[in-house]
Amino acid sequence: MLIIFIVSDGTGRTATQALSAALTQFPSQEVDIVLHKEVRSRAKIQSAVKEAQKQEAFIVHTMVSNELREYMITCSRQHNVETIDLMGPLLGRLSEKLIRSPSEKPGLFSELNKEYFQRIDAMQFAFQHDDGQRPEGLHKAEIVLLGVSRTFKTPLSIYLAFKGWFVANVPIVLGIEPPAELFTLPPEKVICLTNNAHNLATLRHSRLEKLGMGTDTYASPAYVNRELMYAQSVFNRQRKWAVVRVTNKPIEEIASEILAIINAHQKTE
Repeated sequence: MLIIFIVSDGTGRTATQALSAALTQFPSQEVDIVLHKEVRSRAKIQSAVKEAQKQEAFIVHTMVSNELREYMITCSRQHNVETIDLMGPLLGRLSEKLIRSPSEKPGLFSELNKEYFQRIDAMQFAFQHDDGQRPEGLHKAEIVLLGVSRTFKTPLSIYLAFKGWFVANVPIVLGIEPPAELFTLPPEKVICLTNNAHNLATLRHSRLEKLGMGTDTYASPAYVNRELMYAQSVFNRQRKWAVVRVTNKPIEEIASEILAIINAHQKTE
């Protein structure tokens, strides 16, 4: 049986995928793959090469550091171990074409991949926990936005989710008790959003016009005032909840204020 060592200064995913794709062309061949990941020193390279020599294996490696890649070549020659360099030739050719040197940072692709999937998961979480949905999952959120209608809870949730934050939002509606789960959360997670009555009534009126619904109690100054007072009474139940005023502010500015509050709490923990 053929034994192949994968030696990588990262997770080894790139080499594993490339090797697996190549091995599909040899369906009847038995192959044992041994993964050595996060190999970032000469000592670890030497250890992997010696083990490959004992098992009569050959090495497929992806090392982004020129120094470690050269040492892999030298060490494998000294121990008579065959190697295949998957990364070196590609980095060399890209350097020629792009007229710049590679960063040589191990695990960079894995980090970028992790950030990408973090954003995807965060976006999905925001959609699933928008407008008070699934209150039983509020404890999983990193940020919970609380406020009456038209205080930008949903756009803020999506904006923050795109930055990788797990955000839920809960609406406050006059006369309706917020979910009990809200009051069991660590207070530093909850951000209360508020607006002045005139601005909020104008926003709601514009919303109704766009929907072709005409006038409605929802947008009347008297109702808006009562709902804002009710919202404040809810906010007052937990004095440690931060309150952010959204009046005449763009989403980016409000999000920056929210993140400044969250980061300040994290620094004091």
